[in-house]
Amino acid sequence: MLDELDAVLDKVCGEAGSLSDGESIERLHHALARLEAAATVASAAFEAGGEWQAGRARSAAGWIWIRCNIPKSVASRRVALGRDLRHLPAAEKAWLAGEINGAHVAALARVRTKITADAMERDEELLVGKARDLRIDTFFRVVGYWSQHADPDGAEDKAAKQLDSRRFHLSKGFEGMWLGDLLLDPVGGDIVNTELDRIVDELFDAEWEEARGRVGDAVGVDDLRRTPPQRRADAVIEMAVRSSTAPADGRRPEPLFTVLVGYETFAGPICELADGTVVSPGTVAGWLDQAWIERVVFDTPSRVIDVGVTRRLFTGAMRRAIQVRDRECFEELCDVAASRCEIDHIEPWAAGGRTTQGNGRAACGFHNRRRNRPPDPPLRR
Repeated sequence: MLDELDAVLDKVCGEAGSLSDGESIERLHHALARLEAAATVASAAFEAGGEWQAGRARSAAGWIWIRCNIPKSVASRRVALGRDLRHLPAAEKAWLAGEINGAHVAALARVRTKITADAMERDEELLVGKARDLRIDTFFRVVGYWSQHADPDGAEDKAAKQLDSRRFHLSKGFEGMWLGDLLLDPVGGDIVNTELDRIVDELFDAEWEEARGRVGDAVGVDDLRRTPPQRRADAVIEMAVRSSTAPADGRRPEPLFTVLVGYETFAGPICELADGTVVSPGTVAGWLDQAWIERVVFDTPSRVIDVGVTRRLFTGAMRRAIQVRDRECFEELCDVAASRCEIDHIEPWAAGGRTTQGNGRAACGFHNRRRNRPPDPPLRR
C-alpha cells in the first residue's frame, strides 16, 4: 500500500509545477491533511504497540524524532495528538477524510480537559461540523466560547495566569544596540498594538507623500525609505517621544467597550476584542471602572440602525454601525478588521447608490481601490 502511495506521489511531485490552478491547490492541501491525519493516528498506534522499545529509545516520540529526522517538538506533538484522537472519534474521522485539518483537531484537543470531557463527548459532532463549515479563525472563536461555557472557572483561571505572565525586558547589547522581549495579556496587548498601528499608519502616509514628491504618481512601496519592520521600530520610538511630551494634566485615553444588545439572539453571547480574540468576562470586568460603554442594538442579524439617506459619506453612528456589523473587510479572502477599513458604498454613489446601512460595507484600502480596476488577466507560466 505504501509502495503504491510512493508511486502516486512520484507522479504528483514530478508535475507539481503544473498544479498551479486554484482547484489543484485545494486538492493538494486536502490530500496533505489526510496524510497528516494518517501519520498522526499511526504514530499513536506505534507508541501503543511498543515496537519503538526494541531500539532502546526512551519514547516513541524520541524514536520518530531520530529515525524520521524531524524536530523533536513536532514528533512529540504528533504522538500526543494521536493519543487525544482516541477521545475525539468524530474529529479523527473528519480529519482522515480531509474535511478538517490538524489545526482544527489541536484546538479541540486543547479544550478537552478532565472538567470538559463529558461536554466534549456531547458536543464533539457539533464542533466538528463548525470546523467543516466556518473559516478557521471563526472556528477558533467558537471553540473559545465553548470552552468558556463548559468550564467558566477554568477560563477565568487561564485569564488570570495570562495577566500574571506579562513581562517586558529591554537591555543594551553589543555595540550599543538594544534588545527586547515583550509578553502581554490579550487586552493589554491590544491596547499597545492599536496605538502602535495608528502611529505606523501616520508614518507610512507621510513617507508615501515624500516618495510621491520624489517619484511622481507611479510611486510604489519599493520607493519608500523604510522597510515595514523599520517603520514599526520607529513607531515605538515615536510612542515614547509622545509620552514624554504629553502634558502632565492631559486627558488619559479611556477604553471603549461595545455592548451588542439583541445580537446574542442571532449569534449567541459574545465577549471578545475587536480583532476577534475571545476573552473571559472577568478580563473585561477589570477594565469597566475606567471605560466608556457603547450600546449597539440589533433588530436583525444584519441590521443595526439606519441613519439618513442624503449624506455622501458614512460617518458617525452609521459608520460605527457598519463596523460593528461587518467586523472585517467584505472580501472573502481578507481579514482586515473593520476598525481599520474604509466604509464604502456597495452600489456606488455616482451610480445612484444611497448612503444607508444596507448599501454600506467595510472594505480595506486594497480591496476598496481594487473594485475600480479591471480584473487581472490570468497568470501564465
